[in-house]
Amino acid sequence: MIAVMVRYLLDIYISNVLSMKGTYLGEFEEVVLLAVAIRTGDAYGAAVVNEIEQQLGRAVNLGAVHTALHRLEEKGLVKSEMGGATAERGGRSKRLYVVTIAGLRALEEIKQLRNQMWDNIPKIAWS
Repeated sequence: MIAVMVRYLLDIYISNVLSMKGTYLGEFEEVVLLAVAIRTGDAYGAAVVNEIEQQLGRAVNLGAVHTALHRLEEKGLVKSEMGGATAERGGRSKRLYVVTIAGLRALEEIKQLRNQMWDNIPKIAWS
């Protein structure tokens, strides 16, 4: 229980620090973060690649996804831990990612900003 509370408080602290820095989230990082959120509980590199390819219908490089996951973890938007070893991977473990509270807030802010911008397109632009 104490460990959960400490993690929660750490997530809040990281979220506040990121807000002060004005951390920029690039388009690809946003897509990777969304894929991790979709794959809750099963978000590892190859699964994130598959999710992005399925959702966007375009090929994605596994190395680029790993780089983005590393950047997102440095920014405090995802956290990772090693999963159990599997026979299909020759006894190796998968690094599993989950979105932090700060990551969820970042996604919500991005969504609100994009919706606001869409709402501000003049109606004449659609005719």
